[in-house]
Formats: sequence, structure tokens, C-alpha cells
Amino acid sequence: MAIIEVKNLIKTYKTIEKEEGMIGYLKNLIKPKYKEFKAVKGINFQIQEGELVGYIGENGAGKSTTIKMLTGLLTPTSGEVRVDGIVPNEKRIQNNQKIGAVFGQKTQLWWDLPVIESFRLIRKMYKIPENEYRKNLKKFSQLLELEDLLEKQVKNLSLGQKMRCEIAATFLHNPKIVYLDEPTIGLDVFVKEKIRKFIKDINQEKNTTVILTTHDLNDIEDVCNRIILLDKGKIIYDGDKQKFKDTYGKYVIADFNLKDKKKNGITLNKVDILEETENTLKIKFSHEETTIVKVIDELSKFCKIEDIHMKEAELEEILKEIYKGAHSC
Repeated sequence: MAIIEVKNLIKTYKTIEKEEGMIGYLKNLIKPKYKEFKAVKGINFQIQEGELVGYIGENGAGKSTTIKMLTGLLTPTSGEVRVDGIVPNEKRIQNNQKIGAVFGQKTQLWWDLPVIESFRLIRKMYKIPENEYRKNLKKFSQLLELEDLLEKQVKNLSLGQKMRCEIAATFLHNPKIVYLDEPTIGLDVFVKEKIRKFIKDINQEKNTTVILTTHDLNDIEDVCNRIILLDKGKIIYDGDKQKFKDTYGKYVIADFNLKDKKKNGITLNKVDILEETENTLKIKFSHEETTIVKVIDELSKFCKIEDIHMKEAELEEILKEIYKGAHSC
């Protein structure tokens, strides 16, 4: 049975159509005109317990609006949402007991208190048994390297230190579901790696369901096994991450080190030349149109090939191509 069920979910916002000048201001004040904007347009999906799902899309695609409806912060305009059998906006307290959430840089820690005091307050709020609290605190402190941070006031922590503490606080009460909205934004690569490893370890140990929204697609590559891709409030892909890459990432990037290149330049059939210098060449080609053997055979007519480095299309590049195609329609 799915732990999260979303059926025909719609969220519509009303905004005032503003007119310029003093007369327009008075009109808006006395008899405002409204226009509707659909942020989420009839989406459907199910998430099974223990899944690691990347919920991604461009700014304004409807990601955060969906997450806020799943957490009960927003009420849907229409459609159904059930989280572990609960309608979130109708039973927010019961729903909140089962979930954890990180929303960008919005803190759930008390600014002027040491980190450990915030953790103790969270223990009391969620009525975490003492032995369970101590076990989690010890484990999380080791995984996220929090030992030297627990006695520091939250306001004195760096961004990376604070986010590690936020992540620990979110998982402290053993939530069944965790929503992470841009959890690694602005962090350095080492902190990101710690947070990604922590999420995977906890998921494996406790079967915690994680829904991750982020613009850092390395988070998705490293953590998630399923992708739900939104564009303008609609789901345009929902499925396995590798299948997504296999379906849409049909091209290969190849870097060549060259020698004795002919002066009349390089031309290759069914290949995009991305960069070219005296001794290097970077190309992109589709599996469906040509092969690396044919490319090498053609390229050998123009120079000697000393080395080749190939890589499959990465998630970020695939999404750029998808959005480029969608926006040109």
C-alpha cells in the first residue's frame, strides 16, 4: 500500500489585477478584480514506503506548492491527498507527528539556544522515549559530525553547520516520511556529501520515505532512485531514474586529445562539436545517429587521436534539453 497518495490534485491562487495610478489604486481598493493562477494542475502519483524520490522542476513548476499540501500547510483547491492514511490539512497534528521537513534556510532550531537544547525541546514535543532519543543523537552526531556543535548557540553556526543540525533535528523523532526542500542550497561540496550519505544511511536502516526537491541535480543523482518531473504544474515524467536517463539521455559527450591536426579544420557527420582547440576536441552525438567507432574513423582523417574520454549524458544536461524542447513548442 502506498504511503502517499495524490489524485487529481489542483491548487489555484487568486491574485489582484492591479491598475496603475491613483485611480487604479482606488479601484483595486473598492472593487478589486481577481485573476486565477493554477500552480498545480491535476497531478497524480503514489509513493511507496521507503522510496527515495526526487521531485524536481524549474522555478514555478509547482514543487513547493505540492510539498506544502502534503505537509498540510496548504489546502488543495480540489483533488485528494492522503499521507499514511491521513488527509494532511484536516489532521495537521497527527500528520506532523509522522513527518519531518526541511524548507530551504527556514530554521526549526531556536536561534539563541545551544543546539542540544533545541534537540531536547524537540524530544519533548514529539515525546521521544529517552533511550531512543539518546541512540539517535549519538548516531546522528557521528554521521553528521555534530559533537563539537551541540553546545554552540545556533546563531553562531556557519550555514553548513546549521544545516547539518537541521537535518539531524528533522530525523530525530524517527519520522516515517521526510520532505527536504532545497536542503543543500548554498553549502560546500563536503557538507553536501555528508548530508547525502546521512539520508541514504537512514533510509536503508529505518526505511524512511524521503521526497527531495532541489536544483542541485547531484543530490538527485546520488540519493534518489525515482524521479517525478514537473513542468508548469503538470507531471511530465514519473519513473525510475536510470530509465529516465536511458530514455532521454541518448547522447554521449566525448573529449579527445589530438595531435598533428590538419589546418583546414574538422568536420564530422551527425556530431555536434562543442569545443575545439589545437590539441583538444569536445563533441556530442546520439546513440541513434552514429557510433563512437564511426566518429573515430572520421576524426582520424583530420588528426592523430592520443586519448579519448567518454561519458553518458548527466541528469542536468538531460533536463536542459527537455526544457529547451518544451519551451520552444
